[in-house]
This record gives sequence, structure tokens and C-alpha cells, in this order.
Amino acid sequence: MSKDNTRSSERHQERQLAFELLFEQIFRQDSIESIIEDASAARDAEAGKYTRKLSFGVEEHLSEIDEMIEKHLKGWKMNRVSKVALTIMRISVYEMLYEKSVPVSVSINEAVELAKEFATKDDASFVNGVLGSAARTISESGGEK
Repeated sequence: MSKDNTRSSERHQERQLAFELLFEQIFRQDSIESIIEDASAARDAEAGKYTRKLSFGVEEHLSEIDEMIEKHLKGWKMNRVSKVALTIMRISVYEMLYEKSVPVSVSINEAVELAKEFATKDDASFVNGVLGSAARTISESGGEK
């Protein structure tokens, strides 16, 4: 496996763990720090640097991220979106807004792959559509929400 593929695979695993932690936070109503600590103790392994960056970033910017998602939910209300799809989109929108080193296409592709893995095929298409629309808005505004 090439160095780029290894890094890509590691990033995918870190996004997946961030997804799991942020998804758990929806139900626990606890700080992401506490959830990471509990998960690390249970798994006997530390969350990686990028997992922590995504998790804390989504928590810190949640209102802006949700505002961006809601703006692009053509015909949907936030409370009707599955928690899985919502969590995945939050990570991707965070990356699009705040992680300029991650290409938008990579972020969207990763989100779609997570949706295929943890949600339904319809959720994957939905996530792709919402994120594509959000990406166009972000691009047109020069990265500002």
C-alpha cells in the first residue's frame, strides 16, 4: 500500500471514530471530551489527533454547521433527518468550512462512504445531495458560511 493510501485509510478510520463519538454525543448529552475519555478507556486506545480535531471542531461550531445543513435540506426539516446522516453531514461540513487542507470532494466522498457503511443507500444519496449543495454555497462565498 502506498503512503497516500495508508494516510487515506488512516484518515477514514479517524473520521469513522469521530462519527461514532459524535453520534454517541447526540444520545448522551455529554461533552465530547467526556465521551472521548470513556471511549478511550473502553477501547484501551487513544483517539487520534484528527479524530479529536473533528470531534471538538464539530462540537465547537455546531450551530454554524447545523445552519449550513438546514439551509440545504430542500423540503426537509432537521428533526426528520436521520441521526446517522446528520452526524455524517456535520463532520463533512466542518471539514469544508474549517479544514482547508481537505479537498471538498474528498470530504463529500468520505461522508458518502460513511453513509453507505452506517446508513442506507437512500441516506448516502441524500447526504451527497445536501453536501454538494452546501459545497457550492461555501465555494461561492469563498469559504465563508
